[in-house]
Amino acid sequence: MNRETLTTDRPADDQPAEDRPADGRLAGGSDETISVVVPTFNEEASLERLHDGITTAMKEAGAAYEVIFVDDGSSDSSWKVIETIISVDDRVRGIKLRRNFGKAAALDAGFHAAGGQIVITMDADLQDDPKEIPRFLEKLQAGFDVVSGWKKVRHDPWHKVLPSRVFNRLVSGLTGVHLHDHNCGFKAYRHQIFDEVRLYGERHRFVPVLAAERGWKVGEIEVLHHARPFGQSKYGVSRLLKGFLDLLTIYFVTVFGKRPLHLIGTVGVVCFAVGGLGITYLSALWVISRLSDSIDEVHLHETAIFYYCILAVLLGSQFMLAGLLAEFIVSNQSGDRQASGIRSASIAKDIGGNPLGDGKIRP
Repeated sequence: MNRETLTTDRPADDQPAEDRPADGRLAGGSDETISVVVPTFNEEASLERLHDGITTAMKEAGAAYEVIFVDDGSSDSSWKVIETIISVDDRVRGIKLRRNFGKAAALDAGFHAAGGQIVITMDADLQDDPKEIPRFLEKLQAGFDVVSGWKKVRHDPWHKVLPSRVFNRLVSGLTGVHLHDHNCGFKAYRHQIFDEVRLYGERHRFVPVLAAERGWKVGEIEVLHHARPFGQSKYGVSRLLKGFLDLLTIYFVTVFGKRPLHLIGTVGVVCFAVGGLGITYLSALWVISRLSDSIDEVHLHETAIFYYCILAVLLGSQFMLAGLLAEFIVSNQSGDRQASGIRSASIAKDIGGNPLGDGKIRP
């Protein structure tokens, strides 16, 4: 991805040694550092107010933090506003994408730049309330790895709310990750999650699903939702179609990503079996019709279903071959990878306290 990055003259991780905390924290005095990532697209009127709200909330939380604004190819003065904020607050950094790549790409750029142990994402349109940030942190401290916001009371028109609710129920039913609002952009994550979860397309709304599939603990909290004070929504009807297609992708990736033959091979076996049985039946009928005078002769080339059966056999063979190739690809890609999903590990030691790392099996 082509992007230009602008930071302050003295970003938090480049402070002089005498000003930088000895433990490497971004600022403040909390044990866990926090990065607030805000994707921005044509939101010049709201950025300064949002920055003030985040600053107030983080002071209340007493946390070490940084704010990363990602300008996703805005055509207004959003980037100039971000530069102004950076000039007065050394906790703020900015990333400017060369054009509009979409929200997932903007978030991905922010995640890569984030230095905090916890990453909080929120929209730049002031519909998300920064005062909720301490509640996200409390939920994470309760043992969760991903916390999603739930806009129980929404200040959006019905033609946005109704499809969103249908979509959320569909996602929860298909994936087994039961959240009231998968579409909510106000979320908190442990940074390690993004070592295993990749973002592209419109997959940002499915990060909780992808994280749950990798064994991370997912929760949610109710959050305040405000009416948009400036500008207009960036999402149209096309978002519904894209969301549905992305849902199909996520479903197949999470359910069959490690075992593609179970899906593709099943379709292939069914097609092959149906086609094979049909050909066997028609062939037997062709023989019987010539041995018996009471049955009219069957001419296979004049029977349309015979050609459908041949097509089914060919499709079944292709599907099974594709499934086997997919299994080989998955096997080769995962063969050299370290086991994932490990929350913690301990090293066995002998009586003297020396690690038992020589590979020998001991009684």
